[in-house]
Amino acid sequence: MSTNLAQQLREGTTKSHSMAENVSFVKSFLGGVVDKNSYRKLVANLYFVYEAIEEQIEHNKDNMGVSAVYFPELYRKNSLIQDLQYYYGNDWLDKIKPSSATQLYVDRIHKIGYSSPELLIAHSYTRYIGDLSGGQILKKIAKNAMQLSNGLGTSFYDFELINDEKKFKELYRQSLNDIPLTKTQIEQIIAEANIAFNLNMKIFQELNSNLIKIMIMLLLSSINNFRKKFS
Repeated sequence: MSTNLAQQLREGTTKSHSMAENVSFVKSFLGGVVDKNSYRKLVANLYFVYEAIEEQIEHNKDNMGVSAVYFPELYRKNSLIQDLQYYYGNDWLDKIKPSSATQLYVDRIHKIGYSSPELLIAHSYTRYIGDLSGGQILKKIAKNAMQLSNGLGTSFYDFELINDEKKFKELYRQSLNDIPLTKTQIEQIIAEANIAFNLNMKIFQELNSNLIKIMIMLLLSSINNFRKKFS
């Protein structure tokens, strides 16, 4: 019997999804304004998030709930490594560390991975399906805004192991709906998906703060240069 979990997740996270889209960093990104320094920090933060998600999914792949969303073709860690090599160089791992908000996210993933692994379903749904659904649009924005070429710096958005995005999402939704879950478990997964959205928002808000700082520094620099010119 279908639990209709896919639709319940979609409807149960509508408000959180809308709130995430309205964070200034996200709105700026969608509007084509992308600061390269802030973007590479986002890529670094996502590396730590996906490293945690994929580690816990692998660790719990025999769990009844997690096995239903066990699709290694969705994994993003290796794609992010390619982007990190582009933005930071071959010694990228020595140059990055998780932000405060990212560490909270990572800690949450590990906590539920060891205590309530079925809640990993929420994080898989929130991140991977979001990436797959909007990936090509976001790739185009990033490419144009940062004047990237030859696919450099945007590997994160390439799902090379998925040939038909529409068919895959149908398969994923069916897998979600077929998981034998109780009403309480479904409610907990939806609640966890909203937590996931909130954790993502905190990362975006940090980046927005960095972007504002950069803009202020550029403004002050311009003012100082203007003063020097006419002093």
